[in-house]
Amino acid sequence: MILPKVRDPRMITIRRGGTLTDEHHRLLALWAADCAERVLPLFESKRPDDPRPREAIEQIRAWSRGEVGMMTSRAAGGHAMGAARPLRGAPRFAAYAAGQAGVVAHVAEHDLGAAAYAIKAVRAAAPKGMEAAAGAAEGHWQREQLPDAVRDLVLEDQRRRNEICWSVFG
Repeated sequence: MILPKVRDPRMITIRRGGTLTDEHHRLLALWAADCAERVLPLFESKRPDDPRPREAIEQIRAWSRGEVGMMTSRAAGGHAMGAARPLRGAPRFAAYAAGQAGVVAHVAEHDLGAAAYAIKAVRAAAPKGMEAAAGAAEGHWQREQLPDAVRDLVLEDQRRRNEICWSVFG
C-alpha cells in the first residue's frame, strides 16, 4: 500500500479538484518511468519473453507525450503488475516498479510506487550485506533525476509517505 488515506491535493490533478498541473503530472510520469526502466533488466533477465513491464514503461512515456489515453497506460501498468505476481525478489519488484509507473497516468501518487519498488529491486539484487548501500545509491540516483519543477514536491512526498513505502526513502 503506497497511497495515503488522506490525499495531498498537490498530487491530484486540477480537473479532479487538486492543484497538480498536467505539465507536472507528465514530469512525475517520466521520472517514474526512468526509475522503473533502470531496474527493468532485473525482470527481463528472469523473464526475457514477457514484454508486459517494458510495455508499461513505453505506454506511460507515450501518455506523457499525449499519444495514448490514460486508460491505455493504466491497463499496461496493470498487466505489468500481473507479470510480477508469480515471481519473487528483484524480478518481482522490478515488474511492480514498471506497473506502478504505468498507472501514474491515472493517479500521480504512484510515482513513488515506481521509485520505491525500484529501490526494493536493487536491494533484493544486491550481494548479502550490501542491500542498504545499494538501496541508498539507487535513491540518490533517483533524486538526481528529478526535474527541478517537481523536485521539492517529490522530496516532501517521500518524507510524508516514507513509512507506507517500506521506509525506502529514509
